Amino acid sequence: MELAEDWLVQSLRLYQDFHAFDLSGATRVLEWIGDKGVFVAGYESLKKNEILHLTLPLRLSVKENQGLFPERDFKVRHGGFSDRPVFDLKHVPDTRLLVTSGLPGCYLQVWQVAEDSDVIKAVGAIAVPEKEQGLWPRVSVFPAAAPAVLHGARLSGLKVVDLESQKTTYASGVSDSEELSGLQVLDADTFAFCCTSGRLGLADTRRKWAPSQTGSPGSGPGGGQWCAEVRGKAPGPGPNIASLCSDGQLRLLDPRDLSHPVRSVQCPVSTPSPDPELLRVTWAPGLDSCLAVSGFDGTVQVHDVTSWDGTEDRAEPVFTHRGHIFLDGDGTDPAPLVTTHTWHPHKPRTLLSAASDASLHVWDWVDLRGPH
Repeated sequence: MELAEDWLVQSLRLYQDFHAFDLSGATRVLEWIGDKGVFVAGYESLKKNEILHLTLPLRLSVKENQGLFPERDFKVRHGGFSDRPVFDLKHVPDTRLLVTSGLPGCYLQVWQVAEDSDVIKAVGAIAVPEKEQGLWPRVSVFPAAAPAVLHGARLSGLKVVDLESQKTTYASGVSDSEELSGLQVLDADTFAFCCTSGRLGLADTRRKWAPSQTGSPGSGPGGGQWCAEVRGKAPGPGPNIASLCSDGQLRLLDPRDLSHPVRSVQCPVSTPSPDPELLRVTWAPGLDSCLAVSGFDGTVQVHDVTSWDGTEDRAEPVFTHRGHIFLDGDGTDPAPLVTTHTWHPHKPRTLLSAASDASLHVWDWVDLRGPH
């Protein structure tokens, strides 16, 4: 308890803003709609899971801190139920449609957020031909006048499907059975993929499958699983891709030369991730050089990549969010594991994080390094 009390005292200077909430069930999904709303979804097996559209408390929706507000909690705007776990959820830009993926992975589900009621209802499904035991399709969405869904559990099954006609408009067409850990649409024609082995690639749907890609970096003696994110709207050339391994390795890559990492460091993690499916690395949209990592324990680490001077192999975070550990009930249960996090689209130092104990935190961290 002393550690928790110390953290509570410290939090007064560590955070500009901090809000803690409890969901009805843990979520692996934090998907923005605009800058005031977020979707969450349960992932428990053998039960119905809620899909909720929540709006942020008014205090978090205003441009500047304007004192006290009467509404300090999330509000449920819309809700629905899924018969299976939701491992991923993507909002289709400029529509009221959502696409979800989970197990069993034989189809993607399409949902619609009602305009005249508070219901999120299932309106269709996208078949996934590969009946992969225990694998589920990774998902991303092409925003366009005719939206399309990119999905695949392995490179061999990677496809782009028109959302309305459900026709396949692009397919990898290869027999490569490498397992995917993530897909990310970059613009109207290009996307990035990451395999669990750490292999990364950038592909163009206007051409036959010929991605620029890395080999598999491997990891320590025990192997490891990888995830990655490409920085959106990067300010220019340089290492715009971050790749994270379940043993804590963090690599930065330049898309012009994917075969040679620009930098490779070790995050300070006490043990490898207990569930590599929950690994997450994200670039801050409103800060030039910051990224966040989670999925190792009950914390979220924020790193400034420009603070790595090139002489040390260990990367010390500029901030670590420990709230999920210290606000965890009476402390008798095992410490929760952070299941996902996301940066606010427009508030530079504000993040949302969720954990396995169904806690949801919104926090605005303070850079104690001062001007730099």
